[in-house]
Amino acid sequence: MIEPCPWAFPRSVWRSAVSQGEGDVSIGETLAEARRQASLTVPQVSDQIRIKETIISDIEGDDYSALRGDQDVRRCIRSIAQAVGTDPDPLIREYDRAQLGQQASPDTATEPITFTRMGEWLWRAWFALVALAAVGLWFVAFQYLAGSRHAVTGAPLARAHPVAHHHPGYRGQAPSAPMPSLKTTAPGPALAGTLTPASAAAFGPYGDGQGDDGDQAPLAIDGNPGTAWHTSWYTTAHFGNLYPGTGLLVDMGRSTTITAAQVTLGPAHGAGFQLRVGATPALADLFPAAHAANAGGLVRLRLAKPAYGRYVLIWFTSLPPDPAGTFQASVYNLRLKGQA
Repeated sequence: MIEPCPWAFPRSVWRSAVSQGEGDVSIGETLAEARRQASLTVPQVSDQIRIKETIISDIEGDDYSALRGDQDVRRCIRSIAQAVGTDPDPLIREYDRAQLGQQASPDTATEPITFTRMGEWLWRAWFALVALAAVGLWFVAFQYLAGSRHAVTGAPLARAHPVAHHHPGYRGQAPSAPMPSLKTTAPGPALAGTLTPASAAAFGPYGDGQGDDGDQAPLAIDGNPGTAWHTSWYTTAHFGNLYPGTGLLVDMGRSTTITAAQVTLGPAHGAGFQLRVGATPALADLFPAAHAANAGGLVRLRLAKPAYGRYVLIWFTSLPPDPAGTFQASVYNLRLKGQA
């Protein structure tokens, strides 16, 4: 379930912010008046644009807490405005102006914003402590292994020069003991381990780089289970029949061998996606290596055979439902295994 956005404007704050703009009528009142002028009811608008009635009613009351973020708010405002026959652009500008005013004014800072910043500081402090502990453990392990290696390699040297024992009548020099032969063994193949991606970006349906919510793409590889990259929301599981798919493109920084993947999605099942690997960031050059259907939560993928390339693409071909009555996929974490 999507939690209300911690930064969403309370209704009283929004009305105050809008009253300082160009007009005295709020966005919600403008949309509600336009709907009444068009002789439309909330259920009729909901059936037309496939947005829940409760969300439409909340927006008419200038309440956006049920929506995930700014992008969803703008899309809902635009869809409702077009359905009731009014120009959405002035309303979008008014929303952006009110949001900037809210962020800039210290008097309108709310408790959730303070809590979010405090939480972010605590997360950073926690990561710093974990990093220091990891460095300390590494140093202790290194010293232990170095001492063990010295003890093991020193023993053959002592055995290579034994003390000669002769009978009492022996005169002369004892023959030198033959040096033991040393055998070298070729190193085996490197064991598969966790790979560290260099970067992540949203991947558009036509490989143009203009994918869904591109600014949030790095959150899928930051190792934090509380952050995620989200696709845009669509009216159907197949992108409203507008696109063949959408995806998250991961750049490994250099060519690597991928043997397995672990993808953490949102809790709702219904996602269909492919894991594609290739040398260039183009859909035609990224070849399917594994796939999942009706997926949700933690998804483990083991490739039938290793895939080699610099780029890894999570390519969604269908989306799961979300609490708003639309369809949207989320990637909270991506872990890749193989050989660098």
